[in-house]
Amino acid sequence: MKLRVTGCSHHHADVALRERLAFSPEQTRTALRQLKEAFPHAEIALLSTCNRTEIYLASTENQTPPTHHDIVDFLARFHNLPPETVFDVLFEHAGEDALRHLFTVAASLDSMVVGEAQILSQVKQAFAVAQKCHTVGTLLHLAFAAANRVAKRVQTETAIHRRRVSVPSVAVSEFASRLFERFSDKRALIIGAGEMAEETARYLQDAGVRDIVVINRSRERAEELARRLGGTTRPWESLDEALVEVDLVVSTTGATEPIITAQRFRSVHRARAQRLLFILDLAVPRDFAPEIGDFNNIYLYCIDDLRAVCESNRRAREKEWPKAERIIEEEVQRFMADWHHRETAPTIRQLRESARSVRDAELERLFRRLPDLESNERREIERAVDRVVNKLLHPPLETLRHEAANGTPHGLLDALKRLFQIGD
Repeated sequence: MKLRVTGCSHHHADVALRERLAFSPEQTRTALRQLKEAFPHAEIALLSTCNRTEIYLASTENQTPPTHHDIVDFLARFHNLPPETVFDVLFEHAGEDALRHLFTVAASLDSMVVGEAQILSQVKQAFAVAQKCHTVGTLLHLAFAAANRVAKRVQTETAIHRRRVSVPSVAVSEFASRLFERFSDKRALIIGAGEMAEETARYLQDAGVRDIVVINRSRERAEELARRLGGTTRPWESLDEALVEVDLVVSTTGATEPIITAQRFRSVHRARAQRLLFILDLAVPRDFAPEIGDFNNIYLYCIDDLRAVCESNRRAREKEWPKAERIIEEEVQRFMADWHHRETAPTIRQLRESARSVRDAELERLFRRLPDLESNERREIERAVDRVVNKLLHPPLETLRHEAANGTPHGLLDALKRLFQIGD
């Protein structure tokens, strides 16, 4: 099985580098098309979130997927980065390890906040985009379907997702609560209109926020989110004015560079007259220039600032890890057994077809020599020949199935092909 994943995550790279390696939705589609053009025989899917950028690759036994260096060169060219910068932070897993990694990611065991809700939908979306770009085939289809099954098993069979703690909930409960004694008199600004924006806004409402303003480049999407939240909208052009008026900001856009620079924020800061402002920048790349956090009474937090609390969350759930890991290992072995069985299917089919061809030819020759046979006699002869063929095929086929259940049976497959003179 030629399956490989190459990428980086919050384990290997800080937010500054992750945001340089991140892909917007349009960039994802462009990257998939470019990779498919460069490697037409490869299956490709690209997962890009605030905490990870991962490229999943697969190919048939007769083809070789792009190498680690191929992906390094591609990412460096696409994002205009030095290759050595990219190489230093990329990990790679192949075969079973790549499959195990995908299952672990989908089950939210590799997330900054273990058990967070959003990653599974992001994995599904990554595969859906790859499907629309026609870059996936049988192997990645089966692998991502299995990852979805694994995630659901972990959700239902362990307590990791109970009383779920997500990045937005950590941000509101652990960071915003340190600054504000109450939220009922606070005004919040949501910049962006995606899932993360809505989830964070819901946690703010649970904390007591009643006045929510939504700003998004797409006014229609902003109005849809505001309607669901019971909030109001402002046009994108009034972003600076809104920043002057509010107490909390949650920013989750897909912009490829900061939407608020330090220079632009200076006029906002002066107009606020030293009033406290909490900014939660959950976007990767970041929406707010990090220097803004140096302004007086401005509390700016990005995704990496949540790391310590997220680690505490991880430790609290560690007792459930063995259960989840057993599920993942069971599913990895189940997938590999099924895949190995798939690999043997063409050889089994060819072997049976070859035996059937010989059987039919010999029976036809025999019946031509014995034209006076009765119908029941012909049937008895046919059944006898079938029993002989099945008994001769049974040992090699059973051995092949056994080998497939315990590993890749390439050696036995090759031997059978040579012995019975069957080919691909």
